[in-house]
Amino acid sequence: MFRPSRILQVAVASFLLSGCSTSHPEHPSAAALDKQITVSNDRIRSATTDSTEKPGRLVARGDFIDANAKLLPELDTFAKETAQARDIPLQDIRALLGVARLNETAIRLMQPSTTRIQRSWVTYRKRNVDPIRIRRGVAFWKAHQNDLTRASQTYGVPPSIIVAIIGIETVYGQYTGSYRVLDTLTTLGFRYPDKGRPERQQMFREQLADLIQLDHKGQLDAYTVEGSFAGAMGLPQFMPGSLMNFAADGDGDGKIDLQGNTADAIASVARFLRLHGWEPALPVFAPITLPAQAAALVKGGLVPDMSWDQLQQAGARISAQAHAGSAWQRYPLGVIDLLDEPRKLNEYRSATPNFFAITHYNRSYFYAAAVADLAHELANIMGYGDPDQAR
Repeated sequence: MFRPSRILQVAVASFLLSGCSTSHPEHPSAAALDKQITVSNDRIRSATTDSTEKPGRLVARGDFIDANAKLLPELDTFAKETAQARDIPLQDIRALLGVARLNETAIRLMQPSTTRIQRSWVTYRKRNVDPIRIRRGVAFWKAHQNDLTRASQTYGVPPSIIVAIIGIETVYGQYTGSYRVLDTLTTLGFRYPDKGRPERQQMFREQLADLIQLDHKGQLDAYTVEGSFAGAMGLPQFMPGSLMNFAADGDGDGKIDLQGNTADAIASVARFLRLHGWEPALPVFAPITLPAQAAALVKGGLVPDMSWDQLQQAGARISAQAHAGSAWQRYPLGVIDLLDEPRKLNEYRSATPNFFAITHYNRSYFYAAAVADLAHELANIMGYGDPDQAR
């Protein structure tokens, strides 16, 4: 998944509620999961392939080589460093980079805006918690109920959250991207348009190195695998690094395929969240009423930093309609702001560690809140657990 900075929380791309706890209270720790689950080295199939671009059938050289058909110096330096750091034959890396093409779309979409876009939570929510995603989400849940139940029992993440993330990311596989990942990552790693963000360019180079390593291990075909303009792949839109470190074999067939195997995609979303701090049986939002001066409690950032006692001292109270139990009171909390600048509206919520686990998937508060709200709608329709836990 690609993580835009929080300043881009408006719904530029059209593309959790955990209102329910599982019926299996004993879940392994994140550390135990790392030991239990090994990402397979079998090939991850890409969404579509172009037979003209497979090894041995290359018909055109790429855009990152010089007149002598050699990699440009900065790419060759990267190839040498990657070969040494990851124990991959240098000629293999050079062969891959030698056919990478410049992706003008990726450059255009990453170009920094010359004008400030006003953030609108209302607009963002309408675009993501919409009738299409709700209707298709219910159908997706029903069609893959066994896989969702298995993943929920293994990782402690409710089906509603898993379904909501896949829905917001790709509308349940409808929009997974049609750009060759090799091209987009090479382009953004070496031609990132915002010169004031060198850390972003470096991040894409690291993802390119991860892609090369995945190809070397036979986990995907870097000559053909496709994804978003930023290099995210499959139903859950995993970046190469996330695929390498957090993906899971959901159906036990010894392979991981995030594009063509829904069970793998479902298990991978759940495993990612659990390894990034998801706490089973905890709501996404604490069931409390915040004081009128809630704005003063917003600290920003991606880590909860207040206790329930501190919030009480500031005037917060448990909601009269609360049905979430009291476990959340033992965890750190954070007050988040969901602003709608055009309408001059402010919405504040008290987030648990599970909200912040979702922000590891995408750093935007808007995104994490939309996942929670979509999950709420889906759980309510499916009659799964108590959807009011997130309110």
